[in-house]
Amino acid sequence: QVQLAESGGGSVQAGGSLRLSCAASEYSYRTDCMAWFRQAPGKEREGVARVYRPYGIIIYADSVKGRFTISQDNTKNTVYLQMNSLKPEDTAVYYCAAKANGCTWDRGLYGYWGQGTQVTVSS
Repeated sequence: QVQLAESGGGSVQAGGSLRLSCAASEYSYRTDCMAWFRQAPGKEREGVARVYRPYGIIIYADSVKGRFTISQDNTKNTVYLQMNSLKPEDTAVYYCAAKANGCTWDRGLYGYWGQGTQVTVSS
């Protein structure tokens, strides 16, 4: 059973930065794809950034392109989400997720989820 642990959330003013971390309990085919999703109050959970780790293929949602960066440290089984130029609309609970066999934005296909970390951006 893969366990994911997020950290790094908090409150910042618009224009600020935060870095989220997601530590996985293993680096295996079960964590070939790791992704960040977010869920704002009253909205569906949406994909933000994902990385297909064997080849380092990275995809971003249009809403965060140029502001967010996903990266990985395989020695630590950790994926990061660097968030710059934060906007109030980025306020959400951010979740780390993992799956085997490729990446997708379909959250229903991710078998492993972290507990979530709150990010609040004030104007």
